[in-house]
Amino acid sequence: MEILGYILAVFIGISLGLIGGGGSILTVPVFVYLFHIEPTLATSYSLFIVGMTSLTGAVYQYSKGYVDMKAALSFGLMSVVTVFIVRKYVLPAIPEVLLQLGAITLTKSTAIMVFFAALMLAASVSMILGHREQPTDTPTNLAKLLAFGAGIGLVTGLLGAGGGFLIIPALVLLARIPIKTAIGTSLFIVTVNSSVGFVGDIGHVYIDWPFLLKILAITVFGVVIGSAFGRNIPGDRLRSGFGWFVLTMGIYILSRELF
Repeated sequence: MEILGYILAVFIGISLGLIGGGGSILTVPVFVYLFHIEPTLATSYSLFIVGMTSLTGAVYQYSKGYVDMKAALSFGLMSVVTVFIVRKYVLPAIPEVLLQLGAITLTKSTAIMVFFAALMLAASVSMILGHREQPTDTPTNLAKLLAFGAGIGLVTGLLGAGGGFLIIPALVLLARIPIKTAIGTSLFIVTVNSSVGFVGDIGHVYIDWPFLLKILAITVFGVVIGSAFGRNIPGDRLRSGFGWFVLTMGIYILSRELF
């Protein structure tokens, strides 16, 4: 199963390079089900892998002029603060057993994976349906952008997912920027969010650095491939195909955790 995990690590990187998101929501399931890492620790590992892998893609996209720094900073401000608070204070304070009714016990680990599966289902629908650019002269709604940034921070903090699959449509619809620029900007925001979240975990969890660096090397290789091919492959087709894959995984995780 570990061999499959290493293979999927390549696709995590490819996804981030191609569409600026999506691969991050595969990282936690890969760590949990293929490498048999406890879910809370898996979210920490995911933050490191997603953050450092996204950095590679963000640098590449920035060199091509596909990063809107103004949108990244305004959107990312609230998300960064939220991520740090959630990882440093909120997550460690959540008890291991959330609910117990007779023979039924709801643990924090199970709740994380169920929440993760629900998010994957919602994200898959978003990817399958797609997000069309809507050029308009209407000014950016800063309040909505900040609020959405805080929501992304909450997701990133709790689940270890960078949130690129949510950031991209927000940038297109709220910040009114082109889809290719949204992809590059998303990678920048995901890099900052994930890195801050991982820093918030230091001191709370054991970090297996040799293992993490091995996975990172594989995902970085994938993101370089994805970024190079992304210039020639229609983004809508990529998002749709990946969306169906995420939908399948979300259903699998939900059924495994609940039944």
